[in-house]
Amino acid sequence: MSALSVALTGNPNTGKSTIFNELTGARQKIGNWPGVTVDKKVGVIEHNGRKISVIDLPGTYSINARSQEEQVVSDYFKENKPDIVVNIIDAANIARNLFLTIQLMENGIPLILNLNMMDEAQRHGIKIDMKKLEAAFGMPVTNTVGRSNKSVRKLLDVFTNAVMTNYKPSKLITEHIDRVHKIEQSGLGATKIEEEIISARYDLIDKIMSQAVTVSAAGKTLTEKLDSFLANGVTSLILMVAIFWLMFQISFEWIGQPLADMLGEFFEETLAPAVAEAMAEAGVADWMQSLVSDGIIVGVGSVVNFVPLIFVLFICLSFLDGTGYMARVAFVMDPIMRRAGLSGKSIMPLIMGFGCGVPAIMGARALDTHKDRMISILVTPFMTCSAKVPILALFAVMFFPDNAGNVVFAMYFVGIAAAIIMAKILSVTTFKDHESSFLLELPPYRLPDPKTVLLEAWDKGKGYLIKAGTIIFAMCVVLWFLSSFNSDGMTDEMDQSYLAGIGSAASVVFTPQGFDTWEAGAAVVTGLLAKEGVVSTIGILYGADEIDPDEAEDAAQALLGTTMAGAFTPLAAIAFMVFTQLYSPCVTALGTIKKETQSWKWMAFAFFYTCAVAWVVSLIVYQGGKLLGFE
Repeated sequence: MSALSVALTGNPNTGKSTIFNELTGARQKIGNWPGVTVDKKVGVIEHNGRKISVIDLPGTYSINARSQEEQVVSDYFKENKPDIVVNIIDAANIARNLFLTIQLMENGIPLILNLNMMDEAQRHGIKIDMKKLEAAFGMPVTNTVGRSNKSVRKLLDVFTNAVMTNYKPSKLITEHIDRVHKIEQSGLGATKIEEEIISARYDLIDKIMSQAVTVSAAGKTLTEKLDSFLANGVTSLILMVAIFWLMFQISFEWIGQPLADMLGEFFEETLAPAVAEAMAEAGVADWMQSLVSDGIIVGVGSVVNFVPLIFVLFICLSFLDGTGYMARVAFVMDPIMRRAGLSGKSIMPLIMGFGCGVPAIMGARALDTHKDRMISILVTPFMTCSAKVPILALFAVMFFPDNAGNVVFAMYFVGIAAAIIMAKILSVTTFKDHESSFLLELPPYRLPDPKTVLLEAWDKGKGYLIKAGTIIFAMCVVLWFLSSFNSDGMTDEMDQSYLAGIGSAASVVFTPQGFDTWEAGAAVVTGLLAKEGVVSTIGILYGADEIDPDEAEDAAQALLGTTMAGAFTPLAAIAFMVFTQLYSPCVTALGTIKKETQSWKWMAFAFFYTCAVAWVVSLIVYQGGKLLGFE
């Protein structure tokens, strides 16, 4: 007996993904639909001796193909005929959800209507007569409480017993479809036809609601009470900052970073020395020892080190999203973000960018439109991630000891300003022909399903580790080669390596910015591997091997007696800080951009355009400072 194919479709926030996770558990595969960054989720289960393949289609309000999600759903039904299509409906918002239901039926797609979150509907005073609803559509109607495994598992019996060819649209639906066809053939303009069809759909929804749904008056809900201060006024902004501060503390201070440090220490202090010693005893060639310990292990370590941060951060984000709070963040920030050419939801990747660019870039996949996703991905690297802070702190303490805090604070605003300005420029140039819509639903507050939260975090972390990791690993090996070899072969002296040569060549580019030493050029190049490498490289090249990138004062003290103190003027130091704040994201972030955009072209664009912006802004800072007499 062939496998049964089941497609789950519905509006966002209907509990569709929760039902999918309850049905398939860990037996699911996550990928991307062809040509887009929208998640493709497929799970295979067995019930009553029959395999069932379940696909979770992207949440969408319609199939007009105006967003990536709408395009995916529209194309899927044009190219595929699953055995069963289950339209998941939020019973507490049934009127709005039926708009998609009617669109699907207009396209001749037989459905099973599943009323989810029936418990919430009852709390809202909504009573739905399932028999009358079934008669109104001519399609089977089921109901579930999404977080109840027992409730959801009953759907499997429905799947294996349903014969969709036995169901035909009701007279009410047939009359509506005839009306739509007449409107389409009326000869009216395209806009007028669309308006008339939408009006016809709402007329049908009103008829169905009057036949099958009764709504009794209910008191003020918990959601309404919470929204009075979580989604309104200045209080909402203050609480938003506090919530995100707490999230970052959990991810980058309390849980995520300590785990990342443990992994880093394991790779650097335990695994690499052990492997190097074992290879040395085995008589392995020096270059191979260096490749494995300094290239491969360091490369793998640079990938794995980010995993705890990503997992913890995405657990926090999935939890907040599951509660319904993330929709409030987008709602509160939309008027501000709109001025930069983005929607309110775009604030999320930018905020996450203050912690780490990698999960921030991955977070852009939650945005509604291709334009918002791409612009957010391309401007997020300007934000001051935690890896840039040691660079800023070192130079601020060394050259501006009395105003170090103010200088670092100013650099944060340089990054924010660059992100906002470039977002606006990209929105009216590169992406001017792309639509940017903002359709937002404020779902009721609810306690997230733990299984859904963990699975979503796992999907994102696993995707980063497998796909982005391959690109990052390759780049790490390339940089190892450049820093370990010259034309005469392998060298222990970095200042004699290919990297030093590249640094010398790169330094010419920075002559107008005042930091044209080969050491500065080499530090910029190693910063591509990881921004933390800038401080370490400066320490090694200027003769302070024991420098600690995370201890700005100690690092500055170690470098005061070196030639670095005379290699930079204070104005050149500011220009260097501006450049490192804005130039290309590290290879980890570049690899993630490649993964999320599915394009080498966009990864290359991100590299070159950020470098160009950094070069121009640092030039303006240095030359402008000289004209104003600050040199």
